[in-house]
Amino acid sequence: MADITQAGIFSKPNAAAAPAVLRTLLDWLDRRGVRVRMDENTAAYADGAAHGLSREEVPEGTQIVIVLGGDGTLLSAARAVGDREIPLFAVNLGSLGFLTAITIDEFIPELERFFDGERKISKRRMLHADLERAGNISARYGALNDVVVTKASIARMIEVEVLINRHKMCTYRADGLIVCSPTGSTAYSLAAGGPIVFPTVEAVCITPICPHMLTNRPVIVPSDVEITIVNQAPDESAYLTVDGQVGEPLQQGDRIHFRRTAHFIHLVRPPHMSFFDVLRQKLKWGET
Repeated sequence: MADITQAGIFSKPNAAAAPAVLRTLLDWLDRRGVRVRMDENTAAYADGAAHGLSREEVPEGTQIVIVLGGDGTLLSAARAVGDREIPLFAVNLGSLGFLTAITIDEFIPELERFFDGERKISKRRMLHADLERAGNISARYGALNDVVVTKASIARMIEVEVLINRHKMCTYRADGLIVCSPTGSTAYSLAAGGPIVFPTVEAVCITPICPHMLTNRPVIVPSDVEITIVNQAPDESAYLTVDGQVGEPLQQGDRIHFRRTAHFIHLVRPPHMSFFDVLRQKLKWGET
């Protein structure tokens, strides 16, 4: 990687720890002669000392993107980075945080290691989803974690059909359906009873949410297959959500087509920490 001359910064809104962390970060980058591009949340923490950009603009021309927040902030940053494959350095200002594994106490030493060339990058493939309505593609989405079709009303289940390579797999009657990447297997899918998938496994997990049939279990398929969800629920009875952050109501007959992206999101990980270290820490494995 070329020398780092410009960094992007994304921040979680209303994070009590963010102003102090940002001041430390900006001072450190300034001593290194690194220019900064920041989103509007970060600019607000900087007391108006800098101009905030839209999240889509921040990664342009940067060699690293630093995320101050939790997994939600990182997911938003990942979609903004898109196919640029710029390393994402995520500092955990929240609590759980499977993706934001670097703590406040560790972030300056870990940043120094990265700038000095001691770099451990975890490559995570994203999901691409096309929403087809009345025969036309009406929206395109990228997801690092998952795409979810869920019920929009309080009590009713929804009905969706799933096709794999255009062959029918199953019709689910459930509260919803999750299609997740290996990265997203420790998010909503895990809470819904899905398996934990090692991040580099080339697979996609299809996890029903509270299915009517108890035999409807999570299914793991190769990442190179074409997955299609056909919404059979009445108009606006189902809702499409991407990474828990963006989405829209669905119409009856809408189709969501999934495929893996050709590019990867590059997450900076502490050199001493493995995926299983994170699982033990976050899931409290082995504790009494």
